Amino acid sequence: MVTAAQQTASTPDAARTFPKGFLWGSATASYQIEGAASEDGRTPSIWDTYARTPGRVRNGDTGDVATDHYHRWREDVALMAELGLGAYRFSLAWPRIQPTGRGPAVQKGLDFYRRLTDELLEKGIEPVATLYHWDLPQELEDAGGWPERATAERFAEYAALAADALGDRVKTWTTLNEPWCSAFLGYGSGVHAPGRTDPVAALRAAHHLNLGHGLAVQALRDRLPAAAQVSVTLNIHHVRPLTGTEGDADAARRIDVLANRVFTGPMLEGAYPEDLLKDTAGLTDWSFVEDGDLEQINQPLDFLGVNYYTPTVVSETDGSGTHTSDGHGNSPHSPWPAADRVAFHQPPGERTAMGWAVDATGLYDLLRRLSSDFPKLPLVITENGAAFDDYADPEGNVNDPARIAYVRDHLAAVHRAILDGSDVRGYFLWSLLDNFEWAHGYSKRFGAVYVDYPTGKRIPKASARWYAEIARTGVLPAA
Repeated sequence: MVTAAQQTASTPDAARTFPKGFLWGSATASYQIEGAASEDGRTPSIWDTYARTPGRVRNGDTGDVATDHYHRWREDVALMAELGLGAYRFSLAWPRIQPTGRGPAVQKGLDFYRRLTDELLEKGIEPVATLYHWDLPQELEDAGGWPERATAERFAEYAALAADALGDRVKTWTTLNEPWCSAFLGYGSGVHAPGRTDPVAALRAAHHLNLGHGLAVQALRDRLPAAAQVSVTLNIHHVRPLTGTEGDADAARRIDVLANRVFTGPMLEGAYPEDLLKDTAGLTDWSFVEDGDLEQINQPLDFLGVNYYTPTVVSETDGSGTHTSDGHGNSPHSPWPAADRVAFHQPPGERTAMGWAVDATGLYDLLRRLSSDFPKLPLVITENGAAFDDYADPEGNVNDPARIAYVRDHLAAVHRAILDGSDVRGYFLWSLLDNFEWAHGYSKRFGAVYVDYPTGKRIPKASARWYAEIARTGVLPAA
C-alpha cells in the first residue's frame, strides 16, 4: 500500500492510472460461501438459526452448502490467481473456530484457514482477514448476544485465538464488518439475524460492538508482529437531504449520527456524539456505557475500511404517513431508533437488482468527507459492487455490461478522490463469487464469478476478465 502523495502523473494515462502499489482485490464472507455448516466441529451461528426459520429468507434458502467454498477453496484460489488479484478479503467463521464462543479453538477449523492462507500466499495473493462478518455463535446469542457486554469480551478472546493461529501468515486484519448491520438490522428491524426488533437492544448492541472492536484491536496488537495492519470496516452511509430545507437537513443529521457517527465517534474520536445521546434520550440513558469503555474503544487504526453501494436520501416527515423504503428490507420495525420523523427516498435513474440507485458521486463525496474528518487515517474500499440479473448464455458465457459500467464509474470516483487528496490505498470488489445474499437467499448475484448453484460450477463473468486487466495494469480504461 502507498500514500496518495506517492502517486505519479507521468504518463498519458495519468488521469486514470492508480498509484503504484495500490491494492486490487475481491471480497467474500464466511457464511455466504463456505457451506459445510456442521462439519469439523462447527456449530450453528445466528445466521444458521435465522435462515432455518420459515419466512425469514427468500425461498427458504440457507447457507448449509452455499458455494461449497469449504471444499472448493483450492479451485477458488486458483480463480483468484487467474484473475490476477493482489489480495483476497475473507472472513473467519467464529463458530468454526470457537463453536460455543468460549474456550479453546477447534484445530480443524483453524486448519482450514491455515490451508487457505498458505495457498493464497503461494499464489502471491495477500490474505486480508475479517474476524466478524455477522456469524455470531448461536450460544452467545442465547446468552443475550451483542446487547450484552459479555459478548464483547468473548469477541476479544476469539480475536486472540485467531491471531495466535494465523498471525504468522496474515498481516492485515479487520475486526468487524459493518457493525451497523449487526446492530440495527439484527436487533432493530429484524431483517437480519438474529431477527430481534428492540430499538434499545439495537443501541446496546452498537455500543458492545464498538467495545468488542476496541478490545479485539488490543488483543491483535498484543499478538501480531509490529508491521501488521489492523482496521475496521464500516458501511458509511452517504446521507443527502432531499431538499435544502432546514427540516431535511436535520433529517440527514439524524440518520448520519445513527448510521455513521455512532461508530466513528467512539472508535476514532473517543466519544459518542452529543446529538446521538440527545436524539435517543427518550429510549435510553446510555448507562450501559461504563467508565473506561470509550478509552478501550478508541484504539489507533492503520486504515479505515469503507463499504459503499448507494447513497441515502432523506427528508423530514410528520411520522404519520407511509415512508418510502430505506433499502434495508421490508419490516414494520425501523432500524433507525428515534428517527420516526425521517422519510427515505429513491433517487431517480438506474438501479441495481437490489433496487439501489447507481450513483458513484456518493462514493467520491464520502471519501472526501472522511479525508476531511480524519485526515491522518488512510482509507481502503473494502466492498463495492452491484447485483444484476446475470445468466449463462447457451455458450456458457456470462456477459454483465451493467456491472462493468457500475464498477468503472465507482473506480473513476475513487481515482478522482485520490487526485483531490484522499489517501485511498486499495479497492476490493464485492464479491468474488455469487453467493448467499442474506435474507435474499440465492436470488441476488453480486459475484464477478457466476456460480451455477446445482453443480457448483464457477464461470468468470465478463466483468471478472475486465477487472482482472485493471488489477494487472493499475489503469482504469476509458468507457
